[in-house]
Amino acid sequence: MTNTLLQDWTTPFQIAPFAEISDDDFAPALEEALAAHLAEIDAIAQNPVAPTFENTIEAMEGAGEMLGNVLSVFYMIAGADSNPKRQELQRDFSPKLSAHSSAINGNAALFARVEKLWAARDTLDLNEEQTRVLMLTHRGFVRAGAALTGDDEATMTKVKSRLAVLGTEFVQNLLKDESDWFMPLSEEALAELPDFVQDAAQAAGTDKDAGGPVVTLSRSLIVPFLQFSPRRDLREKAYNAWAARGANGGETDNRGIAGETLKLRETRAKLLGYPDFAHYKLETEMAGTPDAVRDLLMQVWEPAKAQANKDAAILENLLHKDGYEGPLEPWDWRYYSEARRKTEHDLDEAILKPYLQLERMIDASFSCASRLFGLEFKELDLPLYHEDCRVWEVTKEDEHIALFIGDYFARGSKRSGAWCSAMRAQARKPKLQTPIVINVCNFAKPSAGKPALLSYDDARTLFHEFGHALHQMLSDVEYESVSGTSVARDFVELPSQLYEHWLEVPEVLSEFATHADTGEPMPQELLDKVLGAATYDMGFATVEYVASALVDLAFHVGDAPVDPMQKQAEVLESIGMPHAIGMRHATPQFAHVFAGDGYSSGYYSYMWSEVMDADAFEAFEEIGDPFDTATAKRLADTVLSSGGSKDAKELYLAFRGRMPGVEALLKGRGLAAV
Repeated sequence: MTNTLLQDWTTPFQIAPFAEISDDDFAPALEEALAAHLAEIDAIAQNPVAPTFENTIEAMEGAGEMLGNVLSVFYMIAGADSNPKRQELQRDFSPKLSAHSSAINGNAALFARVEKLWAARDTLDLNEEQTRVLMLTHRGFVRAGAALTGDDEATMTKVKSRLAVLGTEFVQNLLKDESDWFMPLSEEALAELPDFVQDAAQAAGTDKDAGGPVVTLSRSLIVPFLQFSPRRDLREKAYNAWAARGANGGETDNRGIAGETLKLRETRAKLLGYPDFAHYKLETEMAGTPDAVRDLLMQVWEPAKAQANKDAAILENLLHKDGYEGPLEPWDWRYYSEARRKTEHDLDEAILKPYLQLERMIDASFSCASRLFGLEFKELDLPLYHEDCRVWEVTKEDEHIALFIGDYFARGSKRSGAWCSAMRAQARKPKLQTPIVINVCNFAKPSAGKPALLSYDDARTLFHEFGHALHQMLSDVEYESVSGTSVARDFVELPSQLYEHWLEVPEVLSEFATHADTGEPMPQELLDKVLGAATYDMGFATVEYVASALVDLAFHVGDAPVDPMQKQAEVLESIGMPHAIGMRHATPQFAHVFAGDGYSSGYYSYMWSEVMDADAFEAFEEIGDPFDTATAKRLADTVLSSGGSKDAKELYLAFRGRMPGVEALLKGRGLAAV
């Protein structure tokens, strides 16, 4: 019987034929694809012809197409629509993929060819992108341990294999804690909530087969519950369950995994000659050193903490007026902050939310991309992996550019958060391929027949992830390894965070923020309130983020902590963490850091990129037109189209002419005068 995953796909745009793929296909497909890729690599390594860029580096770029197809499909659905079988496969695949990577990086003949090319690079007549790809390939081998021998080589292989297993376990434990817990709501407790929260609770109850409305640990439901429920006892119960994810004891407890992960990362870094993992990780980033990261974070921390402490005193006073004694607690902040926002800004999210329909916000994100970059979007009817998914063809001047998939609603089978992935990245060599890009979000799914409504934060998330998608769609490079978002971690968030700014452009909200029931545009008075409150509660938002980034950095500088939870407590005490604010991601649920190496020692990167995005949007503001075509073209030609084909700093300088300071960020967050 043929395995669809291993065939040439004749579907439109060669999208994966999801309807023809079963879970039983993945394991045999992976085995065959791994073997095929190793055979391709071995042929490159054993080529009797002297190494050239084309027969070694470019050949490596083209190898593994079958494996890429298998993994792109599997990890897409494993993250967005998991089930017990797929989780079992993830656990099985992790060590196999780690061993596969180690086999390639440990191929002495292959590394010798790369070494020869690197040594002779000045004589190879390479263009700028080829030189960059050669450098990145050589550096990747060295940083993966290709130069290690004997016991050190064996130890590195074991370390990477174990890290892969631990990352998978961390994510699956977190998903199980999130999907297992829910809190039933009585009719009285439900009636005290706004209609949109009631609808989300009803839908969640249906999804859980709970026989009534529930609160779950999905951010899209628990956050509005914490904002609007006057029941302090229920807020406390829900918040504590949310905060305890990954730390409930038993099989799903992530604290031991975090400790082992940190120790293994330290071992890995020291095998390669670095003092600790942070120095190893940051060597390839824009920041460069742990000191540079900490300096940026502390420049933001102090004014943010000062603002948060001022806000906490006001909110605690509101708590006391309600008859509660004692300090403001973390389960109180969002509720009293929402009450204060109604008073000070006359802005009620329950009134605002009907104007932020998911459908209209999707239209808004597409419209901005059309005005800025000339892209057009046509929805298609293609079978995807879940009924909630949608797909659009993206064109520019009638030429096919990409496919874009949107998977917007929360469900128990989807891991939390929001992300962008490329199921196929753009490249021109060794063969032409256009990208297939997907945005995955966790917005509350409405009851049947009702429109999906977003919070303002949800709408920002939609624009953020679409900014990542644009980085993939507009990529225009030769080689996949430097395509799209294949850039320094502290540069990758620049396009996404920059795109958020267009949500705040008044003419965008005026056109697309229309009422779900009446179709009327958002009144100017409400629009003014929304924009006027854009930096409201920014002390809280900044503190919860920067605290997480500082803990992440501290975990990876110096010796790995024996007890990560104790280290977390020590860091928070040393920086004076406000009592009523929790970390955005406490250690046992810090998937950015412990699901893999992606954001380890790199969670700061959102802030590093924000320094640039605040300054980059000023390029449009200085001209007085957020849709200035010349500035948009310069942005596309430098940052968005170049991927990692050039150094990140070089790309930003090409767009802006200078590097920014932290001032624009503090101004944008309303913290400059604190």
